[in-house]
Amino acid sequence: MHLSELFIIAVGVSMDAFAVSICKGLSVRTLQPKHSAATALWFGGFQALMPLIGYFLGISFADFVANVDHWIAFVLLGIIGSNMIKESFSKDECEYSPDFSAKAMFPLAVATSIDALAIGVSFAFLQVNIWKAILFIGLTTGAFSAVGVWIGKWFGCRYKSKAEFAGGFILVAMGVKILIEHTCC
Repeated sequence: MHLSELFIIAVGVSMDAFAVSICKGLSVRTLQPKHSAATALWFGGFQALMPLIGYFLGISFADFVANVDHWIAFVLLGIIGSNMIKESFSKDECEYSPDFSAKAMFPLAVATSIDALAIGVSFAFLQVNIWKAILFIGLTTGAFSAVGVWIGKWFGCRYKSKAEFAGGFILVAMGVKILIEHTCC
């Protein structure tokens, strides 16, 4: 997998965390740099950890599914991307607590990174350098999350659904690309 493809996947998978970060920014009366840093560390850290876990789960059975690995990656990316696109059309309000404690951030970090676990499984089938991948995903998500908090404070929830839609579209497109590359070439 090329560096540009890895970056595109990192951007796509970080959009859930970005959307939640926008909401967290909206919830804060007086935004401080520590809010942005906490959001970046929690979301970026978990977005890096989950693909690593998924990767190690995936390599444990990668040899058994080597002939259909591209289909598995396609299906996983397609499901995750489709769910993100569907969520982008929901009318859920952007309401989160202004609490940035571990008690508040842990469940949000886990919830926004579950998709990354499945991405990690697909990385095992695609023979991706996992250390480079988790670094890209963690840093990209951290940066998007830090910026998302400020966007939420300045602009409100206007960009939440657009971010979820864009992330979903990117993941579906990458799944299709992987399938085409492995079936046509």
